[in-house]
This record gives sequence, C-alpha cells and structure tokens, in this order.
Amino acid sequence: MLFRYRFIRFWMHILRLLLLVRIEVTGRENIPAKGPYLVTVNHMSVVDTPVLLLAFPVMRWRFFAGEKWRTHPIYGPIMGWLGAVYINRGQPDRRALREALDALKSGSVFGLAPEGTRSKVGYMQPAREGAAYLASRANVPILPVGIENTDRLFANALRLRPTKVVVHVGRPFSLPELSHRPKGAELEALTHYIMVHIAAQLPERYHGVYKESPALRALLAGEDPWPACLALVGLNAAT
Repeated sequence: MLFRYRFIRFWMHILRLLLLVRIEVTGRENIPAKGPYLVTVNHMSVVDTPVLLLAFPVMRWRFFAGEKWRTHPIYGPIMGWLGAVYINRGQPDRRALREALDALKSGSVFGLAPEGTRSKVGYMQPAREGAAYLASRANVPILPVGIENTDRLFANALRLRPTKVVVHVGRPFSLPELSHRPKGAELEALTHYIMVHIAAQLPERYHGVYKESPALRALLAGEDPWPACLALVGLNAAT
C-alpha cells in the first residue's frame, strides 16, 4: 500500500512543479507518528487531498470522496487505488460511515472535510455531522488542518504566477467526554467544536460562517470553546 502512495506522490510532485506550487507546512511536529486518528480540513479546491498527501509523511490513508468521482476516467482509478471511501453527498450514507469506522479501528489515518463539499466562495461553510459522528464512535484523536491558498491556485497557474500553499497543522484534540452517545443538538455542538479548531489554524479571511463564533473567540483566547458550542445549540454543560 505504501508503494502506491510513493508512486502517486511522485507524479503529484511533477504536477505541483507544473502548476508553480510551493507547499509550506507549519506545525509538522503535531502530526502523530501513527494512526488511528481523524484529519479534519477545510475544503476549497479539488487539489486539497493531493496537497495533504504531499504535506504529510508517507502513511496509510483512507479518505472520503464524492460518489461522482468513482467513474471519473482519471481521478476514479487513482482514488480507488489509494483507498477512497466513496460517499453520497447530501444524504446519510451508513455504508460509507461503517467503512470509515472499520478503517479507523484497523489503525488507519482517515481524512475528511466536515463541510462535505468544496466551498465555492473562498471561505468556510457550515459543516455536516459526519466528522463528529466518526470521532465520537471511534474515540480517536482529531488533527485539525487548515489549507490556505488552494482557492487561488488555478487562477494563478493560468497567469503563470507561482502559488504558495500553506498547510497549517494544529495540535491533536479529543471531543469532550459525554456519558452517552451524542445525537441531535449534541452532534451539532460537537461539529461546531471541530470546525472552530480548523478555523483557528487559518487566517481570518477563511473563517466564513465561523467568523463571529463565540467558541472560536474562546479558543483563540486560550479558553475552552465547548461551553460556547453548547450554548449555540441551546444546551449547557449540565445537560
């Protein structure tokens, strides 16, 4: 399996040079030596997954990919070769979630964008609950990653301008402990908790719908954001 990643990474490096892209990684020391853990990332471009593969050490990855990519003549075979878990966007996909849970239980690193689809506006959009569901069921650490400038990459390449893509890797964190499996508003609060950890890795221009979040303000101030996440959905720490 690792041979596949090395092979694909070689061609990704070639493509990176052709597109005049330089990748800079901050917080590399925060990357755990081995899985299982969940990598959560903002999503602004089709190149976000290749950027992650180039920024991280060679390791066993699994990741979500939209069902539409399964039949793509180029990306489909590559994604399948690398271990993509295809998921139906916009609706619960229990099969894909079970496959992701099995991958985490086997020790894999699993990557996903909680927003569920690529942002078309250049900043973070409301997230879905898949990341919170997986992390709460698998009980694994979450590694928050913010990717900067992939939204500008292709426009720059067309003008033969170089692009510095910055990958900000935060410290791993765990979800707040609950005495039961979260559901409903609790999953919504956990999702917000995950998203503000991603937003905290990024410049303000990417914060989008989380820009005014009290939880994000608390996190950036070095405080616990969980009470603010609960308050946003009408809950409190005693609920």
